[in-house]
Amino acid sequence: MILIMSDTLELRQAKATDAAAIRELTRTAYAKWVPLIGREPKPMTADYDAAVQKHRFDLLHIDGMLAALIETIRELDHLLVENVAVSPAFQGRGLGRKLMAHAETLARELGFDTIRLYTNQRFVENIELYRKLGYRVDREEVVPVGVVTHMSKRL
Repeated sequence: MILIMSDTLELRQAKATDAAAIRELTRTAYAKWVPLIGREPKPMTADYDAAVQKHRFDLLHIDGMLAALIETIRELDHLLVENVAVSPAFQGRGLGRKLMAHAETLARELGFDTIRLYTNQRFVENIELYRKLGYRVDREEVVPVGVVTHMSKRL
């Protein structure tokens, strides 16, 4: 489904009071991966009360409903995309792409020429999307719960 002109989009930075909504959206968005990897992915178990204090979250609302979010972390030499989550009800509308473009704009505004992210190696459709957006695989890291694919893009 594509966004239509009558949809009202609002992108705003999260506040501490948004932590519960962030947690709920993230848990819903990542639930589809549980059968594939046999556990809850890291974003489903994160402490969003703490994360919203330390990281930047940008929330995308459509017609007043929280549809998607992106969590970014300012590192020394790059911006890290920690989490991108789109509600299942809003998937397939290009919101992930829109949020990734937003993160790239933020990175440039912060003076960075590189943006990085990581994802589970088994999330093939995510890796394919990031490749289409110009990201390259830098390395794969074996961790106790699987393999992490690290990716980056020069801006």
